[in-house]
Amino acid sequence: MKLKSIIVEDEETSRKILKNYLNKYCPNVDVLGEAANIEEALVLIRNNELDLVFLDVEMPYGNAFDLLDKVGDVNFETVFVTAYNHYAIEALNAHASYYLMKPISIDELIKAVDYVTEIRVKEDALQDQVLVPKTTTVQGKITIPQQDGFEVLQTADIMYCKADDNYTEIYLNNNKKKLVSKTLKYFEDALTESGFARVHKSYLVNVNEVTKYIKGKGGSVLLSNGKEIMVSASKKSDLLSYFK
Repeated sequence: MKLKSIIVEDEETSRKILKNYLNKYCPNVDVLGEAANIEEALVLIRNNELDLVFLDVEMPYGNAFDLLDKVGDVNFETVFVTAYNHYAIEALNAHASYYLMKPISIDELIKAVDYVTEIRVKEDALQDQVLVPKTTTVQGKITIPQQDGFEVLQTADIMYCKADDNYTEIYLNNNKKKLVSKTLKYFEDALTESGFARVHKSYLVNVNEVTKYIKGKGGSVLLSNGKEIMVSASKKSDLLSYFK
């Protein structure tokens, strides 16, 4: 499988060496970007759905552990890359997948990537079993990943889902909101058979919560909580098919 990754390292030479090694010896690693500090790393992490982050420990204005604290829910594997071995225990406590010492050994790098690949393959297999909701009305549940496991939601409690780059905002009927590091397409695939319709590139709505349709080129729908959501012209017929 392809591993979508970034390199977080303040030294340009070290970034280049690691990227060259990955290109030559680890072809299943796709480096999406590089960051020289915590702020640059946060932008990359929040704008990409990552499998793996190569993370230097010491950086300007903070360190790797400060970055992980700022990220919060970590949904990627972490390979620490450092010249100092005294961070090993902290890395272990931060659930690091691997700990590479500088100068980087190519053999150790390959081992690290193989290990992460194995982890992600197993997680994907588990996700197929657990993170896709049951589509029967008896089950009516969906699980959303969290740092310490997953939370179970009743699909009937979901009013609508809104895209936020590679994240999805889930709005519940108790006025609460969940931010999940999955794309809206993921939830569209998972919830379509549970009565959810993609009405817009940015919105997926629970059809059971629609109280009114307002005519227009695409029109709009009014939900039971008073929220009005625009319907794109290309999605109009799909939505109206639920009410025939």
